[in-house]
Amino acid sequence: MKKRSGGGLVFSTDAGRMCPDCRNPVDQCSCGQPERPAGDGIVRVSRETKGRKGKGVTLITGIPLDDAGLLAFAKVLKARCGTGGTVKDGVVEIQGDQRDLLVPLLKEKGWTVKRAGG
Repeated sequence: MKKRSGGGLVFSTDAGRMCPDCRNPVDQCSCGQPERPAGDGIVRVSRETKGRKGKGVTLITGIPLDDAGLLAFAKVLKARCGTGGTVKDGVVEIQGDQRDLLVPLLKEKGWTVKRAGG
């Protein structure tokens, strides 16, 4: 069993998640956040039910925005669909099957959009 040489605080009730390298809160990280890998320039819209007890969600991947821009854009999409959703690891999740409504909205932004999956 290997001992952890770095050790230290991972989560604090005051500040939330902590960066393992610089030991600051993640939103105030001074060592630089790892950026999402650059995609192929195509925004993909798919539907998934896996791990959600049969409830379907619409996944939108490949949106070329930073984290703050992605959160703001997800809020606009959720309001337009009239449903809830979230952003996880650069993927926007919108509740329900909203692909028919979202594809034209994403094309209006000038992005190449593809429907992925079935």
